[in-house]
Amino acid sequence: MSDAALTPTAPTRIASWVVICFLLLPLLVIVPISLTDQDYLSMPVDGISLRHYANLFTSREWLWSFTQSLIIASISTLLAVSLGTLCAIGCWRLGNRISEAVRLLMLLPMIVPTIVYVLGFYRLLVDLKLLGTYLGVIISHVVTGIPYVVVIVSTALASFDLRYDQAARSLGATMSQSIRLVLLPNIKAAVASSAIFAFIHSWDELLIVLFIAGRSIFTLPRRIWDGINDKLDPTMAAVATMLLLISAALLFLDLALRKRES
Repeated sequence: MSDAALTPTAPTRIASWVVICFLLLPLLVIVPISLTDQDYLSMPVDGISLRHYANLFTSREWLWSFTQSLIIASISTLLAVSLGTLCAIGCWRLGNRISEAVRLLMLLPMIVPTIVYVLGFYRLLVDLKLLGTYLGVIISHVVTGIPYVVVIVSTALASFDLRYDQAARSLGATMSQSIRLVLLPNIKAAVASSAIFAFIHSWDELLIVLFIAGRSIFTLPRRIWDGINDKLDPTMAAVATMLLLISAALLFLDLALRKRES
């Protein structure tokens, strides 16, 4: 197939930009709202103001929610990456129908509607007496973050040359040494990428926290949700802008890691 045949046509480019703008413009509207000089959610009237950002970094409630989100997302990401990577490696080594079934099982949180598995988590955590605890929220975030890790790491393993592992084993390396010294260094970019997506997932998760967390756990998404229901404080727009910037920075970091690896 010639390069000319692969070049996007003008209608295709236009349609692509229309879709991109449709997805991004609603998010970008948050930025000017966060700079409003009013006491409610609106566009700036008499000029831009940074007082809502100042409130974000001085309010004890917002800072506590930021700390909670950071702690929960960090712990959940560490556990999800560890378990998901081991699961992907195990399925890759087995390479049989059982491994395919296990991989499909790990992907269920991405397939099943969110409300369905949240209700399942709710019932399970009630029986385990973990409802309303940090441990219950972290476990739920780990389970729903593992699919991102399994998908990304499995994709990297599909292009890994098995002869490297065989050579290491023939030279006397144990399975753990082969994984630690040969396999992981070759898929480190995929592991880092999966960690980014697992962190973003936990950082932005709302529905799980609404159902499972108690009144003492207020992550940033939940604080925004409660703010929308109680009062239209423009600080919510400032927080949403910060979340958007953090997510965008992490995605650009992922692109940089992929480019460097390639």
